[in-house]
Amino acid sequence: MIPWENLDTARIPGTKDELRLKRRGKEFSIMLGTNELMNSRLSGSEAALATLAAKKIEKVAKPHLLIGGLGMGFTLRAALGAVGSKAQIVVAELVPAVVSWARGPMAEIFGESLDDPRVAIREADVTEIIRAHRAKFDAILLDVDNGPEGLTRKANDALYNSSGLEAARNALRAGGVLAVWSSGPNPAFTKRLRSARFDVNEIAIRATGKGGGARHVIWIATKS
Repeated sequence: MIPWENLDTARIPGTKDELRLKRRGKEFSIMLGTNELMNSRLSGSEAALATLAAKKIEKVAKPHLLIGGLGMGFTLRAALGAVGSKAQIVVAELVPAVVSWARGPMAEIFGESLDDPRVAIREADVTEIIRAHRAKFDAILLDVDNGPEGLTRKANDALYNSSGLEAARNALRAGGVLAVWSSGPNPAFTKRLRSARFDVNEIAIRATGKGGGARHVIWIATKS
């Protein structure tokens, strides 16, 4: 078996923790301690985050999307394939090295997605972008952690608490969608979404998107 090779490490802003980029042959993995945050072989549920949200706003002529977390680009590439040529997609990535990895060792995975004219990459905290805008986005897609709890950094809790959900609702246009990826269910988060006046659909989906792999959860929360 081909051994894993450590390619790089990157400090997560505001923490003492580091992300590690690893490679084994053509397979890539991003790790936080012993937790694998993403793997290049498992893209189905991250892609579904985009396609499910895009379906809800398919009648919008010029959709404006905000993606929290670049990762390995699965959500971004799926979004590009699901929205039209007049869409605008802002991707907020907190860790600058992740953007460098996308243009460097993982460039083959990303293809031309980062240079698509519809895409703007912001090396910034998605929380700050959400709070800085009102009625700006048709969809906000969040995949910045392993779910609606701050694993990679505690500050991410501010996205998922009542105040964070209210900010997301304010940043969405009427009929807009907040889509959140999670490695597993979280009944308390579902309850908070409903308390924040979202219409909520909780969807279970396999990691591969084809009936295999771990069971992940995507919340599609619509601003009614």
